[in-house]
Amino acid sequence: MVKKHFWFGILLLVGVLLLSACQDDTATTDDSSSGSSDEPVTLTFFSSDGVEKEFNDPVAQKITEETGVELELDYPVGGNDEAIPLMIASGDYPDLIFAKGDIGKLIDAGGVIKLDDLIEEKGDNLKAMYGDQLDRLRNSIDDPSIYTVGTYGVNNAYWETSGTFQIQLDVLRELGYPEINTLEDFEAAITEYYEKYPEIDGQKTIPLSLLGSDWRWLITVGNPAGFAAGLEDDGQWAVNDETGEATYKFLLPELKEYFKWLNGLNDKGLLDPESFTHTYDTYISKVSSGRVLSVADQDWDIADADKALVQDGKEERTYAPLPVTLTEDYQSKGLKDYGFAGGWGIAISSTSEHQEKAFEFLDWMASEEAQILTNWGIEGVNYDIVDGKRVMKEEDRQRMNNDADYGKETGVGFYVYPFPQWGTAAVDSNGQSITPDSEQDIIDNFNSAEKEVLAEYDMENWIDWFPPTEELGVSKHGSVANFTIPSDSDLQVIQQKADDLIQQRITEAILAKPASFDSVWDKMLSELKDMDIETANQAMTKMVKDKKELWGTN
Repeated sequence: MVKKHFWFGILLLVGVLLLSACQDDTATTDDSSSGSSDEPVTLTFFSSDGVEKEFNDPVAQKITEETGVELELDYPVGGNDEAIPLMIASGDYPDLIFAKGDIGKLIDAGGVIKLDDLIEEKGDNLKAMYGDQLDRLRNSIDDPSIYTVGTYGVNNAYWETSGTFQIQLDVLRELGYPEINTLEDFEAAITEYYEKYPEIDGQKTIPLSLLGSDWRWLITVGNPAGFAAGLEDDGQWAVNDETGEATYKFLLPELKEYFKWLNGLNDKGLLDPESFTHTYDTYISKVSSGRVLSVADQDWDIADADKALVQDGKEERTYAPLPVTLTEDYQSKGLKDYGFAGGWGIAISSTSEHQEKAFEFLDWMASEEAQILTNWGIEGVNYDIVDGKRVMKEEDRQRMNNDADYGKETGVGFYVYPFPQWGTAAVDSNGQSITPDSEQDIIDNFNSAEKEVLAEYDMENWIDWFPPTEELGVSKHGSVANFTIPSDSDLQVIQQKADDLIQQRITEAILAKPASFDSVWDKMLSELKDMDIETANQAMTKMVKDKKELWGTN
């Protein structure tokens, strides 16, 4: 009997030990999945401006090494702008979300968390980065909470601009380096060159090409009209910065004047007839061929085409930005300082199981270490320390300017936007530029044709053509383009209808016979009135005034 109890005791002890071991294994697995072990935590990240990419380049690996975080990158396939509404409908959110202008929808749906307490408790890097600009992250007067961080630099310098139009360097060279300040000057230049060279490399020359078949209608059609009229970049609005009064800009007679000029350009055969039908890929292919004399586009949108031209030895077919306005009575705002924009940014979802880890990751991205890594890459690999200063390796500098895949392959520069960023004017603790994009870097990186043309104009940089930033002052309201308009508000509903209408009607007006232009325009104004655009004007005016009150810039 004693022997039986002995063996029973032994078996019981073994069982307890085995159970204990199993429990230890389970705890280890749980710890690993929660990120408390050496295994990195995977955070899903949806970016409305993302592209197909794995988080596996050298800079990404270094980020993981420093933070214990791997990102699973997601993006809107095919430019799908319904991605955020679909998230809200399903209630299935990634850990991190960059929703751009749809952030208001996520806030209203309870899909993202407030960051105020986290910033106060463990946001030392973010607090240091934003400083007295922290209030610009706040959502609204009615809800002054912070839901997002990142997207735009806090301290920016204005050493580059895309201007109203960009014109091929060879046009400037061939015409003896003319001054081009007005629409009349611009039209004369592209007309003269087109008549001399109706073909380039065996293909028909295109004097001006736009991309009005998708959302870039706003970039290449709507925005240049405002720039030519001397407006600041407030998206679809014209804003009096002092009074806060906002007007839907397409109501202004100055914009009608611009589009009437564009209508005339089309009638004369100077506008690409496919401007409102071709795809982005086709448009970029045309620009890459070197036969498009001018575009009304931003550097970031044609960057791949610009690099392709350089690679093909067609540096003279790359572009210079122009401060073109309707007449000499208007002033280009290409170098306007909007201050830190606030508004849009990266949010942490309410359903994330790793909210604290996600915040710690975003805070680290605001650190000096992270800013140097994401902007410059890895010391000894992408840059060297020479006489105590960071110097980009020549191969990397060349690839950065000429290789469209450089950022995706190396990670250098790829994780700057839309994460927290100090800005192009910021310097590190040693007084060095936090980015490899100082004005001198920009000047040094100009291709040989750019340097030749700049010298002929007795300039060092293209911005020398433009009214200086100091003269234009700092915006008190930032930019309406970055406002978060409450979803389903009268303003949001009316503006969406108005935007859809003007894209249709203005396209129609540009392509109409000149004799029909006024009737198409007048019909559009009548339709805008019928949809109560004045109510939208009043609502946006209130938003601008509220923004100034929230920021203390009244």
